[in-house]
Amino acid sequence: MYKLFFNLVFKRMDPEKAHYLAFRWIRLAARIPVLRTFVAAILAPRFRELRTEALGLRMHGPFGLAAGFDKNAVAIDGMAMLGFDHIEIGTVTGEGQDGNPKKRLFRLVPDRALINRMGFNNEGSLAVAARLASRNPVFKTTVGVNIGKTKVVPEAEAAGDYVKSTERLAQFADYLVVNVSSPNTPGLRNLQATEALRPLLAAVREAADRTVTSRRVPLLVKIAPDLADEDVDAVADLAVELGLDGIIATNTTIGREGLLSDPSLTKETGGLSGAPLKERSLEVLRRLYARVGDRITLVGVGGIENAEDAWQRILAGATLVQGYSAFIYEGPFWMRAMHKGLAARLNNSPYATLAEAVGADTRKVSA
Repeated sequence: MYKLFFNLVFKRMDPEKAHYLAFRWIRLAARIPVLRTFVAAILAPRFRELRTEALGLRMHGPFGLAAGFDKNAVAIDGMAMLGFDHIEIGTVTGEGQDGNPKKRLFRLVPDRALINRMGFNNEGSLAVAARLASRNPVFKTTVGVNIGKTKVVPEAEAAGDYVKSTERLAQFADYLVVNVSSPNTPGLRNLQATEALRPLLAAVREAADRTVTSRRVPLLVKIAPDLADEDVDAVADLAVELGLDGIIATNTTIGREGLLSDPSLTKETGGLSGAPLKERSLEVLRRLYARVGDRITLVGVGGIENAEDAWQRILAGATLVQGYSAFIYEGPFWMRAMHKGLAARLNNSPYATLAEAVGADTRKVSA
């Protein structure tokens, strides 16, 4: 049913307009008590065997919504209603900004992919903090907050901008993510170099600890799939050195290899997400797990379309997995299928729990 609707309606619409239309429907459904209860019962079945502990948090399952879908924290209950086990909002910047000029989002349907150059369009950390502070949750879920650099802030002053967002948002975050890997903010990826990343992460960690004294806010960093292998290793070593809680692998790619879509689309600048990212994201995840093992939490994201893809990320070393692009193509029943498929794979595996399965394949290769 959804695929027919997608082909007849969404496919004919501008992708960004279609996104906001679907977004409004989700938010509306979550505001109607009887309707949201019915939708959650159908789309968000719970499986006891998928219960997950990560980052010191308990979740219904391992699969969450990646950053980028809900930039301003306006649909947390709506996305939880659809079955996502955690919701990562953002990317939020120190100051509000409009992002890059439109048109800036493109569907590559034959590749089941998206290209975006949104440019961190969001209302800013002050507005998002106020919204989170006034939130009255309908569904209990884990909320991650993804922060990035305001475009007009010079690279040399990036740490201060991240600290500003941390001071405003950390108290509302179940976990905090430093995004230094979007290709759509000039100079941002330069911050992935360890000499720049070390003081940035240290400053954010200090700000989080100073702002929130009642608990430790888990801190993660999100990296690009386009890093060279030695740079992936360097980030892994730095994460362990600084005592980070996790790494999210990976963000979108600037690569365009092997795409089937019309060149008029594939030549668009921006970050590519979806199915073409699957192989490289999995490679980076395996490399990270081989380097850090169970010392920090790894989150696998990029090209995950179905339960088998998610299961392969878990076997490669991911405790948590995330998706976004496939949701656009699969629709509201995606998370229901994801949970049922993951539960079936776990029950048919030699592992008693998901935690036992994490990194099992990578450990075999390393042995």
